[in-house]
Amino acid sequence: MQTTYTTNGTEVSYERHGDGRSLILLHGGMAPREYWNPVVPHLEAYTIVIPQRPGFGTRLDEPATGADEILTRETEYVRALVDDVDGVPVLFGHSYGGLTAIEAATDAMVEAVVAYEPAVLPREFRMRVDLADRMEELIADGKRREAVKRYVDLVLHSGEIDDLDAWLTDWPVWPDCVDLAEEVARMNRAVEQYRLPDRFDIDVPTLVLTGTHGPDFLREGAREVHEALSHSRLVEFDAIGHSGPVEAPELISAEVDIFVNSRC
Repeated sequence: MQTTYTTNGTEVSYERHGDGRSLILLHGGMAPREYWNPVVPHLEAYTIVIPQRPGFGTRLDEPATGADEILTRETEYVRALVDDVDGVPVLFGHSYGGLTAIEAATDAMVEAVVAYEPAVLPREFRMRVDLADRMEELIADGKRREAVKRYVDLVLHSGEIDDLDAWLTDWPVWPDCVDLAEEVARMNRAVEQYRLPDRFDIDVPTLVLTGTHGPDFLREGAREVHEALSHSRLVEFDAIGHSGPVEAPELISAEVDIFVNSRC
């Protein structure tokens, strides 16, 4: 593991693999940095940089509480990584990591951005969503496990999975991820309060990815992000869900590689 620091002194640890153009992989939700393990073998031509998000596996001296603070904290750690790696990197983020990658690219020196279903909610959906409220109520009642299950059910499965408990039994991060209940609730609050700008101030090429088997609201959000970018390409994968990078790592990685080498 290597270490760098944000401007306010937050420690950022990261793994480094390979030798080539720097590609920073930003995980989202409750995923640990190991989320990207299936992807790494398919991107051997790059120097892969995989950080652990502050607060998700690393202890924070002063955890962020406000929605704006959380996104600011995320973009600060990405900027620290951008400054620490060799050359001008490409950012590849999944879900909340996708939103972070796009926001960081507004003032960080990057070569390109790839975002798989960035955590941006369409306006009509955002106006009625209440996941953060429900999670916080469950946590306050001592039902932290139920709070995380609600997140997994609605965000990863659109509330359509028949046997969530059986699925969770085979999920590698369950039940350890219950320790992140408060942080996930705060993250969801940040997502619910995020306002998509009419136009992002990003000049670099951007690739927005989505899948037909993920939540409809995230697929719609991906399209809206694409439309708010000046230099964007949108690719939709058939029969792939919100966890596309690990469901189909070879396919997703190939698309990323083509994009980076043709647009950068």
